[in-house]
Amino acid sequence: MQSSSAVLNTKPLLLASIHADNCNYHNKDKFYCNLVTAKFSRLQSRKPITLRPPQRGRRGGESLVSCKNTWRRFSSEFNESIVQSLLPDKCQKVSCFHSFKRKQIGLNKFSSGFFVDKSTFHLPHRLDNAKVRQVQVPRASVGPEEPHAASTSWPDGVTEKQGSDLFDPEVERLEFEKFLRFEIPSHPKLHRGQLKNGLRYLILPNKVPPNRFEAHMEVHVGSIDEEDDEQGIAHMIEHVAFLGSKKREKLLGTGARSNAYTDFHHTVFHIHSPTSTKDSEGDLLPVVLDTLNEIAFQPKFLVSRVEKERRAILSELQMMNTIEYRVDCQLLQYLHSENKLSKRFPIGLEEQIKKWDADKIRKFHERWYFPANATLYIVGDIDNIPQTVNHIEAVFGQTGTESEAYTAPTPSAFNAMANFLVPKLSVGLSNALSSERAQANGEKKKIRKERHAVRPPVQHNWSIPGSYADSKSPQIFQHELLQNFSINMFCKIPVNKVRTYGDLRNVLMKRIFLSALHFRINTRYQSSNPPFTSVELDHSDSGREGCTVTTLTVTAEPQNWRNAIKVAVQEVRRLKEFGVTNGELARYLDALLKDSEQLASMIDNISSVDNLDFVMESDSLGHTVMDQRQGHESLVAVAGTISLEEVNSVGAEVLEFISDYGKPSAPQPAAIVACVPKKVHIDGIGETEFKIEPEEILASIEAGLKEPIEAEPELEIPKELISSEQLQELSLQQPPSFIPVDQEKKMTKVYDEETGIIQRRLSNGIPVNYKISKSEANSGVMRLIVGGGRAAESAESKGAVIVGVRTLSEGGRVGNFTREQVELFCVNHLINCSLESTEEFISMEFRFTLRDNGMRAAFQLLHMVLEHSVWLEDAFDRAKQLYLSYYRSIPKSLERSTAHKLMLAMLDGDERFVEPTPNSLQQLTLEQVKEAVMNQFVCDNMEVSIVGDFSEEDIESCILEYLGTVRERKGSERAQKYSPILFRPYTADLQHQQVFLKDTDERACAYVAGPAPNRWGFTFEGKNLLESDSTVSTFGEHVKFEEQPQELENSDKDMQGKLRTHPLFFAITMGLLQEIINSRLFTTVRDSLGLTYDVSFELNLFDRLKLGWYVISVTSTPGKVHKAVDACKNVLKGLLSSRIAPRELDRARRTLLMRHEAEIKSNAYWLGLMAHLQATSVPRKDISCIKDLISLYEAATIEDVYIAYEQLKVDDNSLFSCIGVAGSQAGEVATGSVVLEEESVEGLQNIIQVGRGSSTMTRPTT
Repeated sequence: MQSSSAVLNTKPLLLASIHADNCNYHNKDKFYCNLVTAKFSRLQSRKPITLRPPQRGRRGGESLVSCKNTWRRFSSEFNESIVQSLLPDKCQKVSCFHSFKRKQIGLNKFSSGFFVDKSTFHLPHRLDNAKVRQVQVPRASVGPEEPHAASTSWPDGVTEKQGSDLFDPEVERLEFEKFLRFEIPSHPKLHRGQLKNGLRYLILPNKVPPNRFEAHMEVHVGSIDEEDDEQGIAHMIEHVAFLGSKKREKLLGTGARSNAYTDFHHTVFHIHSPTSTKDSEGDLLPVVLDTLNEIAFQPKFLVSRVEKERRAILSELQMMNTIEYRVDCQLLQYLHSENKLSKRFPIGLEEQIKKWDADKIRKFHERWYFPANATLYIVGDIDNIPQTVNHIEAVFGQTGTESEAYTAPTPSAFNAMANFLVPKLSVGLSNALSSERAQANGEKKKIRKERHAVRPPVQHNWSIPGSYADSKSPQIFQHELLQNFSINMFCKIPVNKVRTYGDLRNVLMKRIFLSALHFRINTRYQSSNPPFTSVELDHSDSGREGCTVTTLTVTAEPQNWRNAIKVAVQEVRRLKEFGVTNGELARYLDALLKDSEQLASMIDNISSVDNLDFVMESDSLGHTVMDQRQGHESLVAVAGTISLEEVNSVGAEVLEFISDYGKPSAPQPAAIVACVPKKVHIDGIGETEFKIEPEEILASIEAGLKEPIEAEPELEIPKELISSEQLQELSLQQPPSFIPVDQEKKMTKVYDEETGIIQRRLSNGIPVNYKISKSEANSGVMRLIVGGGRAAESAESKGAVIVGVRTLSEGGRVGNFTREQVELFCVNHLINCSLESTEEFISMEFRFTLRDNGMRAAFQLLHMVLEHSVWLEDAFDRAKQLYLSYYRSIPKSLERSTAHKLMLAMLDGDERFVEPTPNSLQQLTLEQVKEAVMNQFVCDNMEVSIVGDFSEEDIESCILEYLGTVRERKGSERAQKYSPILFRPYTADLQHQQVFLKDTDERACAYVAGPAPNRWGFTFEGKNLLESDSTVSTFGEHVKFEEQPQELENSDKDMQGKLRTHPLFFAITMGLLQEIINSRLFTTVRDSLGLTYDVSFELNLFDRLKLGWYVISVTSTPGKVHKAVDACKNVLKGLLSSRIAPRELDRARRTLLMRHEAEIKSNAYWLGLMAHLQATSVPRKDISCIKDLISLYEAATIEDVYIAYEQLKVDDNSLFSCIGVAGSQAGEVATGSVVLEEESVEGLQNIIQVGRGSSTMTRPTT
């Protein structure tokens, strides 16, 4: 699905990664909301348009100071029982091994625009697929042994110091130094303990979501602990232990979800579970703990399971071997060339994975899996701590005591977590290995097991001044699948644990300094052909690597690489030499404090998984864990002590490895790595060889060091975008008022007591829905939905809407305000805004705080975009260039090229559902794209929804003053008009296709797709299924159902009858069907047949367009991919011959209802539920679609699901498939070639296209 989006974050990198990123949790659970919401993607325009690219899973690594929080995880993660979203933007990835890039390479960075996402601060809950993260002050854990002695009150003497001016300067200086040495307070609710067998546990009560908890078992062993002949064995054990657990399988019907992942330094098994269920006799916690005990310490290494997982991992290895993964490997190999991190990637080596037997795997497990080498984390709705401790002791107390002698690590049994990343060699490795050898020699004695005091157990070569005698030459990684040029300069230092007020103060000063750099670089260059695509500087701690890494990443079009490097180095020098200005210091410090205060107010609304991930990462880094309120109070305590000189001094140290490159006094970069394409596109010439030498890179760095620099001028930041005088004048010109929402009842205000939703309509025609919610204190969200989207593009203006939206975001100007002023206005008011287009809609979304008139500021920005948007020629040129670059990158991606070909075949070459072609882009003009977008921004074609902790008086005042004064413009019929969308009639040569991609490594993926109705029961054939008498009756001819029980409750019968006629019938039943099919695909194609690691079924149901489709995505090897496609088709068609069992329906229903329950307090969730309540283009959406959601799920029967299934076109004449195969020999044996007209344009010549096929990218589902 086509999606263009851009995001403007309130605080460019302000607090980017003061706590661990927790995107993954929300990523998994979005289907339920999608039943009744619009499909709003946060994917950047560069992303694949049809079958979304993968979303990465669990995040790892905490960046305390980062311009952009980029996570460096090479982890292996297995995802179990995760429903695939119906939304186009919810691309689910199925990798058990997730590669988290230190920096995105190539296409994945765009230049900054008005609405471009430029920071990593977000509020805790996410708007759809946006990568949001909370920001908070580093709160971290002291070691498990250290008592909670640090008081939450201020240290003695601090109050006196701050409140007295009687001290002489020397006394005051000493008091201040004393204050900086005080420890910051530790989390008052975090309970730590240790069993006699050495197992450590942490318990944190947390009420969000209610009646649920997280239980994570972290075993401190990862790929770094593998010997030369064991590369990948830690990952193999994760698979075998997790999927081989019978007790885990028993949890599947409870609404619990489980996962596992392996990284360099640890393996984690985690379960998200309800505290109890209707069917369970009591607390589920003991059951979950017993399951984790079996998985971690009592696995059955059955030969059959080992062979299944061997096949799965080999498939996974090929699936994840994308060019992005290979780039990541190159970066880590050079960054850590001096230790094992450079050659111990968790996925392992294929030739070794094929050899291990169960005994080899068991021995590794015996060596590392013991209670003293593990930590149990429990976070959730748990009130009784003593009882929880009793459960832990009862389940784990006797584990491991019979067969091992536990030796605590030196120097203390408790400081392993606190010293997790001290860069020293481990204490226990040699003992463990010698014990194993002794046992192998027949010596009958207990294995002496020892927990490492340091994780990961590696030595680093630090970037220190005076080391240029051994300076490293730039390394170059060149590959034919790379599209853009990128270069990374790394600096590596030990982790500075955040435990005192002085530590926190340093973090704060670095954050301010790097915030200024990020903002300057991304706003200074505004030409139509900027020298870089992106420049980022990341300064972050990494628990998985045991170090702090500063990274300058420059991404550019290949022809601009020299200037890009020069400009980046020049800007770093400017900041280092002249520092931040007084205005920047005040601005970012104020935003940081507001942000921290906002987070503190939401202390009771942070999810359990977010809190748990932060605690785990903080422990691994040795930071002290504080709660959000303590974090804010501590930040306030140090904020008033910083000075401009100190900020500039501390920040300059971070940049010296770049700004003073080559000087003896500067730290030597740990590595300089350039990733470049082998060929580049030159206008008028075509594909040309790209050559680059290390000496040329050094020369460009030197050029940047010699460029003249000047101090940064101060910017004037507007306090408001619309003055009170202007507002008064607008009100006089067009007096705003509310008009009847319901023309029959003539009610100007419709309030639903059950949901709390209020519906209004303004006199200019704009409908408004709002809900007052106290769930997220002092915060709100707002969404403008405009009907039309890409479907409204005409044949003469292909791509006009998507390019127009990007043009608007690239320009970033409104009225007389520059983009810089608008962005800083958002920084000051903590506004986070995004603008995006999909096939059906254009939307704008805002997150805002209720403090300091934040809501009013958000409404002002919305008003200015609607009334005074500025369309710039250079922004238009940049937007076109971005799409041109992305289009030319399609042939370099196996997944994108396969998906692109499938969508063009299925939708008869309709360009509205794929990237615009170079020819279409060249035909566009600025006036065309402006007209295409603004024609949709008419009052009767809009809908605004708001949810937040505001008062009725305040929200209605903002609605009237800022939305009510928008000039009345009508034209919804024209805006929503679109040419028919048709599925291609059966054509043998296009129904089943294949794509071959030349690559050094072999991979394969496939997509299988076909027609489906839309969310409201309309089909592409023109049928209205809800009003069709034959929908139910004809289905009985195909399937014989068991008779219903004779004595159904009358209420149940009534509800079942209501479901059949309810507007949400197909949304509900299709959702259940998706769960069931995903489960069957996993157990059959992945688990039983061993043909894939990753397979999923995803429904794409539109709201306004009268059609939908389904997609099966599967990854495999070139030798198995055709069998995998056939197996997927058999599962899809097999629902007729193999009936859905009641337990399958119950499990699907429970999963969706549990997710609904978990998200019901989220403002963003409610925003999605409210979408289209008053939209004329979605007439079937009404308040009952929200009120009846739970009862409709509960009423659905197997027969209802089969009625939905009947509407999926799964016959051979309706199925479309495309198989993509990559390898050095790909396509050489192919005979014949089919090239679609739309794909024969310049830029897609590298794909060899022939006749069969199917898909990839998703998440394994059980």
